[in-house]
Amino acid sequence: MGYEDYGFPDGKRYNSFVGYFKRKYGERLQKIVLDAGFTCPNRDGKVGRGGCTYCDNAAFHPSYSTAGKSLHQQLDEGIEFHKVRYRTTEHYLAYFQSFSNTYASLERLKTLYEEALRHPDVVGLVIGTRPDCVDEQKMDYLAELARGNVLKDWTRSLSDGRERTAPIIIVEYGIESCYDQTLVRINRGHDFETARVAVQMTADRGLDVGVHFILGLPGETRQMMLDSCKLINALPIRSVKFHQLQIVKGTRMEKEYAEHPQDFERFSLEDYLDFFVDMLERLRPDLFIERFVGEVPPRFVNETPWGLIRNVELLRLLEKRLQERDSWQGKRL
Repeated sequence: MGYEDYGFPDGKRYNSFVGYFKRKYGERLQKIVLDAGFTCPNRDGKVGRGGCTYCDNAAFHPSYSTAGKSLHQQLDEGIEFHKVRYRTTEHYLAYFQSFSNTYASLERLKTLYEEALRHPDVVGLVIGTRPDCVDEQKMDYLAELARGNVLKDWTRSLSDGRERTAPIIIVEYGIESCYDQTLVRINRGHDFETARVAVQMTADRGLDVGVHFILGLPGETRQMMLDSCKLINALPIRSVKFHQLQIVKGTRMEKEYAEHPQDFERFSLEDYLDFFVDMLERLRPDLFIERFVGEVPPRFVNETPWGLIRNVELLRLLEKRLQERDSWQGKRL
């Protein structure tokens, strides 16, 4: 059995997320990153202080996404920003990304989510959060929202002529690691079982679930990261994002790395490409790979060991390496 038997999109050797929205909804949808003024329970003292040791949120969101602006203003500016590159895009997903975007009362969440959905160019929500910031009531609300039972008069006409009477709802969980000792070390404030329960709770309601992991966290060997594929495969998820660890200036992890560099697996670009092919071979083939690397603006890091190579070139190099090794997603399964 070869990669052709899996029907990966565009003849690729892995289940690429690129083009997923167009295939499913008939048109390209662009995410607009929003900062709705949330915080996290490992920042405000509920489970900890200082946040995750690797995190500087400013390194991960664009300039138009600022908590001082209204959601409508952020959406307008984000749409204008993306129209320069994606001129044919007609509809957008409001991406609640900054910090933990379910960490508030249900009433506040309803106000924010429904405000974003009232923007005429928005057809759905992507909600980034932590697994310890959800509960049955919040998931019930999102499920009803996705079924069209909340915003009764809400409609959007997509470019293929289809009419949507319910918004697209996607929940993304930052899990970061499958190992509890790692989660303690990076000050996450939750364990992997909490993540597993939250993902299951979300999937049980028919909502699309994505998850996020960081490769290269302190204390984790390459074999540990490869072994985590079994746990990831067991989650009822639609997509996964992987980022290589990047040491951001001013974070507690920058200090930890300076003091204990031997605790970190650091990858050259060539190493990482080979290692990620090893990961892909162990991941179930129906799992969409939404991202396999991360890009932090150079001003936030002390070094850029891979140079200033862009994501599109990294995707090309990944496909090339898969061809060279005659490999594909799920090959070892």
